[in-house]
Amino acid sequence: MSEPRNAPRLQIALDTLDQPSALGPLQQAAPYVDIIECGTILILCEGYHAVRNIRALFPDKQILADVRIAEAGAKIARLAFEAGADLVSCVAGASMTTIEQVCKVAAEFDGEVQVELADEWYDPERARAWRAAGVQHVIVKRSRDREAAGDLSWKAQDMDRVDELAGMGFTVTVTGGIGVKDLPAFAGRKVGIVIAGRSIVAADDPAAAASSMRDAIDEVWS
Repeated sequence: MSEPRNAPRLQIALDTLDQPSALGPLQQAAPYVDIIECGTILILCEGYHAVRNIRALFPDKQILADVRIAEAGAKIARLAFEAGADLVSCVAGASMTTIEQVCKVAAEFDGEVQVELADEWYDPERARAWRAAGVQHVIVKRSRDREAAGDLSWKAQDMDRVDELAGMGFTVTVTGGIGVKDLPAFAGRKVGIVIAGRSIVAADDPAAAASSMRDAIDEVWS
């Protein structure tokens, strides 16, 4: 199926404890994904070696180093970009000084910066300041805490936030245990990236799972 012009990109999140556990599913799913996320857990366990190795294996894919920068922004961002990342992530609670440091380093590498929102840290004026500083991406997520509490829904406020942030000029990423059945809820929304982690990586057939997600994205945004 040809990709609709406005269809979101598909990002695979690798949050395994070691590289072999990440690379097995990734090799199968790679033809169907646009962005490879070296997840926080993987980088904590394996360091930037994971980013370097995945860059070597997939030179034509975008790679996100999900390092969730809170401070020491320039140093952490530089290490990630030098390892081969195209994007780095910051937490929403990082100071504007840290965000600005990360954006400055990203510009040196022609890289991009993403901020991961949390309910307690969302403020439209703060988001506008991120955009002005050079942040290109924001994540709207259904948190694991909400999932653990049995709340698997996407709220009206989540959808409003997607629209508001897209209106500010961000590429909006959605994540949080997203499967094929969740995608229709976002029909008509300006979603730029959909993250799938466990639904692909833990699948019996990661290639089939990634292909199904890709087809569902194309159908919802057709």
